[in-house]
Amino acid sequence: MLSINEIKKPIAADIDAFEERFKTSMQSSVPLLDRITHYIVKRKGKQIRPMFVFFSASICGGINDSTHRGAALVELLHTATLVHDDVVDNSYQRRGFFSINALWKNKIAVLVGDYLLSKGLLLSINNGDFNLLKIVSEAVKQMSEGELLQMEKVRRMDVDEPVYYEVIRQKTASLIASCCACGAASAGADDETVEKMRLFGEKIGIAFQIKDDMFDFGTDDVGKPLGIDIKEKKVTLPLIYSLNNSPSSERKRIINLVKNHNDDPAKIEQIIRFVNETGGLQYAETQMTIYQEAAFEILNTFPPSDSRQSLEQLVRFTTERNK
Repeated sequence: MLSINEIKKPIAADIDAFEERFKTSMQSSVPLLDRITHYIVKRKGKQIRPMFVFFSASICGGINDSTHRGAALVELLHTATLVHDDVVDNSYQRRGFFSINALWKNKIAVLVGDYLLSKGLLLSINNGDFNLLKIVSEAVKQMSEGELLQMEKVRRMDVDEPVYYEVIRQKTASLIASCCACGAASAGADDETVEKMRLFGEKIGIAFQIKDDMFDFGTDDVGKPLGIDIKEKKVTLPLIYSLNNSPSSERKRIINLVKNHNDDPAKIEQIIRFVNETGGLQYAETQMTIYQEAAFEILNTFPPSDSRQSLEQLVRFTTERNK
């Protein structure tokens, strides 16, 4: 599989220009705020979301100024949600670095998230990018709904496959869907094509999250600690399948472990072994592949091009990664 830097090569200049614009879009005259946004920029991730925006624009007519603003809008609103998520989750680390709330406390973190959100809104409004703002605002709404749906279901341990898919469609897939739709819309694509690209992104997002949930039950050294979802009582696809295909007594025993012993490493190991032995991982892998193939089917309706090939490579990177 190609590395992310190799996949990025055709749009490397655009990504570099985007990073500069993104940095500028976060600037503030308040020294504390400027210090915090500088800290955020320095600890950026792989830039996968902007890559989806740029490649989607490229296959739908071409990258332009609106595409750059769309990528910045997605990143501003996404970063705002991450800052707020860390407060909600009481999380003190993000990608191996201290989170904003760990360094500057919750009150400041919430205000920083609000600031980033407002900067994204203003970036769109000041440039008349109302179509992009509508696409991304819809994604943020769905992300909030998905998080609340998951919280409600976690409390009751009441998660079946349809609920699981609804949660990950809203929480994770809606953002990647908005990246692809923004890219298409920024390039001047018609409504039908924008919707096609949105759906393409949604399929990728679902495949991505299934893959991420599989890491919880894996045995390899991955970026996500084993059993982290179990500790948070999150019932994901591998566990749902295993519970649904086990005798009632075994199902009750495992649910009891997840509910009441989710901080005991030995009990977590029992749950992981149960999922591995009852085919939960294999089932999740199959479902992930189905969504990945559905994304490729949509992508293949576009004429062959370097950008289409790059998008395919980016899909493979996000859904076949080892961590």
